[in-house]
Amino acid sequence: EVQLQASGGGFVQAGGSLRLSCPASGFSLDDYARGWFRQAPGDVREAVLCISKDGGNTEIADSVKGRFTMSDDNAENMMYLQMNNLKIEDTAVYYCAAVLDRYCMVVSGTKWGQGTKVTVSS
Repeated sequence: EVQLQASGGGFVQAGGSLRLSCPASGFSLDDYARGWFRQAPGDVREAVLCISKDGGNTEIADSVKGRFTMSDDNAENMMYLQMNNLKIEDTAVYYCAAVLDRYCMVVSGTKWGQGTKVTVSS
């Protein structure tokens, strides 16, 4: 069964850090473009950070540049989102996704993990 499972969300004060994890099963993450999205209350889902299949290209939202990074553990078939210097406006439900097109474009075959909620307080 093809599955993604995001975890690691929680409550954090502004300026703090969190690392989200997303293990994959049923397929190899590095066979596809993959990334992280988020949806704040009342907003549409937006792309945060995505990488190409070979990891050589990235697409990152301006709002998180310099603060968020993405990495993989190929041996564990897992991807991570490291979030530093969190801001109140980063509060959202975060989703991992794989099978994307250049590099954050959602397609009909895109696989989604269940969301993990991140709440940043002042």
